[in-house]
Amino acid sequence: MRIPHGAVVAIVSDYSFESIAMFFALYENRNIIVPITTKVTTEIEDRVRVAKCEYRICLQGTDVQILEEPQTSERYELVSRLVGQGRAGLILFSSGSTGVPKAMIHDLDNLIDSYRNKKGKNLVFLIFLMFDHIGGLNTLLNCLAMGVTMVFPEDRNPESVARLIEKYKVNVLPASPTFLNLLLISGAQERYDLSSLRMITYGTEPMPDSLLVKLKATFERVKFLQTFGTSETGITQTSSKSSTSTYIKIDDPETEYKIVEGELWLRSKTQIMGYLNFSMERFTEDGWFKTGDMVETTEDGYIKIVGRNKEIINVGGEKVLPSEVESVLFQMPGVLDCLVYPESNPITGQMVVAKMLFKESVKPSEAKKQVTEFCKTRLAKYKIPVKVVLMTESEYSERFKKKRV
Repeated sequence: MRIPHGAVVAIVSDYSFESIAMFFALYENRNIIVPITTKVTTEIEDRVRVAKCEYRICLQGTDVQILEEPQTSERYELVSRLVGQGRAGLILFSSGSTGVPKAMIHDLDNLIDSYRNKKGKNLVFLIFLMFDHIGGLNTLLNCLAMGVTMVFPEDRNPESVARLIEKYKVNVLPASPTFLNLLLISGAQERYDLSSLRMITYGTEPMPDSLLVKLKATFERVKFLQTFGTSETGITQTSSKSSTSTYIKIDDPETEYKIVEGELWLRSKTQIMGYLNFSMERFTEDGWFKTGDMVETTEDGYIKIVGRNKEIINVGGEKVLPSEVESVLFQMPGVLDCLVYPESNPITGQMVVAKMLFKESVKPSEAKKQVTEFCKTRLAKYKIPVKVVLMTESEYSERFKKKRV
């Protein structure tokens, strides 16, 4: 079956040689590409429907199935604009952790052009972030532009990832803080030789300072670099203050930034043309994107992502950042993982709740006592968790990010 120029095409697959080859074949064919990695049938159908896909390519190993989708409505105006200009496009979906996922469209020619003229490097990257994620695509395009070796995991559990690092002498591991903590919990770094690692990059969610200290103590010779970006604006070049600091500088000639009432705003040359199913209310008329990320700043130009504005807990008018509380809880002896979120309270409006995973078995009442005692000299009273819930294992999304209630 021949797919015509300009058609909207879904690739239902995670990373593989075949899916990458298909991605670039469709790019050369001037198509609008919709990568989909979920295996949940209803989610696949929703994305195909919302993007108004005209074709669906399902890849299973070397098996390729091409399906033509029935069309019941006209194309989106943004899609028609790209097709009319003879340009390729990319449609990505937000993770959809709350509400309906946003469908956003990039000018793919513009995005790919930003990776040209990279210097070649003799490195081995493990491609951890997913095929339908801006961070994953950023890693892929950087690797191709630099001509490095890429390793693709069949699954993303710590054991499998550690095994691949040892087998292929991986130098660079891009991951989320949640996954890196799972790696520590698993102890896989003690069972496999991970000495080839030179750099671990992390992003997609705030990194607790105390977790970063643990990671650096475990991987002493590894450089840690915090990355930052959004699906709406692309990945921004950053530099970390140090391997043990969560402060970064945005030093990207393609990106402008400013801070408005503690919130980071970005404007980049690689930002989306628009949403297909949502209004552009998070964009200002002059093109600034309100990221929703709250930041702290230093006098020498560094910023620190401290959390999402929608995740701030309001305790009787006092603001509590979950990441600040989590960073303290990670310092407790015997604590493997924690997750802080709000619950309603009739007196204060909201209260701070902590889900905790301990190394050894502990009773709920004892856990609450330990948390209160540990936090009372480290946190203001209103920031100390009022309720402690015990976890039997770490809780995280399919993209290895914390699942806040």
